[in-house]
Amino acid sequence: MPYNQAPDFLCADTMHPTYSAVQARLLEANRLSPELLAKSLCIIGAHHVDYADIYCQRTAYESWHLEEGIVKSGSFQINQGVGVRAVSGDKTAFAYADSLCIDSINRSARAVRAIGAAGGKVSAKMPSETRGKPVCSASDPIAGLDSAAKVALLNKVEAIAKAADPRIVQVMAGLTCEYDMVYLARLDGKHAADIRPMVRLNVTVIAKQGERREQGSAGGGGRYDLAYFDENLVHRFVDAAVKQALTNLESRPAPAGEMTVVLGNGWPGVLLHEAVGHGLEGDFNRKGTSVFSGRIGERVAAKGVTVVDQGDIAGRRGSLNIDDEGNETRRTVLIEDGILVGYMQDETNARLTGTQSTGNGRRESYASAPMPRMTNTFMENGSYEPEEIIASIDKGIYAVNFGGGQVDITSGKFVFSASEAWWVEGGRLQYPVKGATIIGNGPEVLKHVSMIGNDTALDSGVGVCGKEGQSVPVGVGQPTLRIDAGLTVGGSAI
Repeated sequence: MPYNQAPDFLCADTMHPTYSAVQARLLEANRLSPELLAKSLCIIGAHHVDYADIYCQRTAYESWHLEEGIVKSGSFQINQGVGVRAVSGDKTAFAYADSLCIDSINRSARAVRAIGAAGGKVSAKMPSETRGKPVCSASDPIAGLDSAAKVALLNKVEAIAKAADPRIVQVMAGLTCEYDMVYLARLDGKHAADIRPMVRLNVTVIAKQGERREQGSAGGGGRYDLAYFDENLVHRFVDAAVKQALTNLESRPAPAGEMTVVLGNGWPGVLLHEAVGHGLEGDFNRKGTSVFSGRIGERVAAKGVTVVDQGDIAGRRGSLNIDDEGNETRRTVLIEDGILVGYMQDETNARLTGTQSTGNGRRESYASAPMPRMTNTFMENGSYEPEEIIASIDKGIYAVNFGGGQVDITSGKFVFSASEAWWVEGGRLQYPVKGATIIGNGPEVLKHVSMIGNDTALDSGVGVCGKEGQSVPVGVGQPTLRIDAGLTVGGSAI
């Protein structure tokens, strides 16, 4: 089909509701159409390129923060723009504009096509609508409650926290809502649209006893509307934050040295995410910069250790109907019973390694190029009761929850701080400890997992993953784990 001739398209009434809604509110609102995007792709196709796409996005974001009954901040913003990419071999050309007009798109198309040699030939292909597995509702959470109701929700959080214990002297609460629309057009004719809501509620409390003050935090969310934060969930978040703060009031300095460590379920899976997950992303392995490069089929963990990335779990923070290259998200087994069986791939790294995309091509926004990224990454269940695992410890640390951490992808070395941890002796929790850091090497630690709990859980919906300056929402998870060696606890106890 000649460049200047528009292809026929599906009638609007045959489209999926999400697809047609995005077309109307994102494309047509900016005088764009699938036909015009197909023509822009033909500009890129006039050069020899392996792949090209146009990524249109509109994001509405609202946040409220309350401290001691006072609204400290409230904001609302809308960002929109387009990212245009061309790939030739292992080289990528990328341009973006914060304007969704056809002139900006065409200028970007002419800029990125320079990565390929002139003389290519492409026809405008009939767009093929891609539909992923629906993982969330398409409702706009920002419109779900008015401003007064959102502030009232935060006031309720504060009231519940203050009433929980007289030692709670300060409460901070935050609520964020996001409504994201994307439309992707590819040179191969694949067109995809997605609507991605996101909500998150956070609470931080400070407890005081005598002169001592300690902090506790909790919260969560996912791809829901604000009705998700019902009475029961609000109480759960507040109770968790209060419990953590009051526990830390009783904490003693953490011991130091190599010892048995038990990791709690849920959010402590962030250690797995950082220390192992990043090393299983396709770009690091293609370039040979991961400790897991070229090791498919090898034993990399103890028997019983199965690690999965799954982007199609309903409502989860890290889930997507489609990834940012228009591919369906899915369940990808990375480590099975201790054997390395797969990596997470985007289009480019899959093509260069002769494999298939696993639906893990993700980007922070239209202003960023996609790369292989995790979605929801977790370890599957074992057979032990959590109580049985703790009872098995002679002396060691039980890390219930983690704060921040760092990892070196090339070596696998990591350090994490525990936000709640206990000294265990004789199979019983003795007292909470403060200032514990967990230091080790991800691939080595996996080899020393001796007991795997039957209580796998994902985090409550708070994860944000950074890579090469881009941040995306993710989920992490694991069961309770006993690790016999390879971990050093950093502490201040003498």
